[in-house]
Amino acid sequence: MAISDPTRRAIISRLARGPARISDIAAPFPMSLTGFCKHVRVLERAGLVRRIHHGRENTLELSAEPLRDVARWISRYERFFAAKQEKFR
Repeated sequence: MAISDPTRRAIISRLARGPARISDIAAPFPMSLTGFCKHVRVLERAGLVRRIHHGRENTLELSAEPLRDVARWISRYERFFAAKQEKFR
């Protein structure tokens, strides 16, 4: 569920480049900081994002290990996806 939302996938993509402050990551999104933080909490609960407190600033960093587990699971179905693609060519 955590990676089903395009906003959360964009957050993960941004954090793949390195840690960043929440406010910096939130800036390009057309939503309130409160709304953005709800997405961050979903990612935190899934273990995909870690929040680091530096005084009043909060920095996020990616915890990619759960994504590796998902990738391994999905790779078992690669033959199915390839067969579907061939069928529609």
